[in-house]
Amino acid sequence: MTNVNFQPEGYTTVTAWVVTEDTAKLLDFITEVFDGVETGRVATEDGSIGHAEIRVGDTMLLAFDRRPDWPEMPSLLRIWVADSDATVEKAVKAGARVVTELSDAAWGDRGARIRDPFGNIWWIMSHVEDVSEEEVWTRMSAPGYAEQMETAQATLDAELTGRAGRSSRPINPA
Repeated sequence: MTNVNFQPEGYTTVTAWVVTEDTAKLLDFITEVFDGVETGRVATEDGSIGHAEIRVGDTMLLAFDRRPDWPEMPSLLRIWVADSDATVEKAVKAGARVVTELSDAAWGDRGARIRDPFGNIWWIMSHVEDVSEEEVWTRMSAPGYAEQMETAQATLDAELTGRAGRSSRPINPA
């Protein structure tokens, strides 16, 4: 018996599945916004996608079409990008809606949340500053960062509970 790695080459230990109404369009969205590279697609007898794989950076995402009698299953995904501002703008141009506006976090990340046209919520993040633990806690008590955390929690809650119309708004990418 040969010594075989327990996980295939090119896959991380945990791999997310994204299930949508239109996986073909999801793959196009991921390609356009996050520079994804589709590596495989398997159609079922009825023409829907039974299995697809797309590489985003160092991560493989798996996806397939939802069957009519299955519940909707939006995914919550965090993605690290070089420029969160530019990526959010690309996402909005591709049909996404901003859930939580771009902001800087006390711990040195900059990001926003968007809901893609398929119902998935993406945390689009860039690490922009190394911050000591002591400075993080100092910042967390400062009004600006504390308000940003409250807004981040409130906008996600509003989006997930269906009250999004009152607290999230699209941005103008122009």
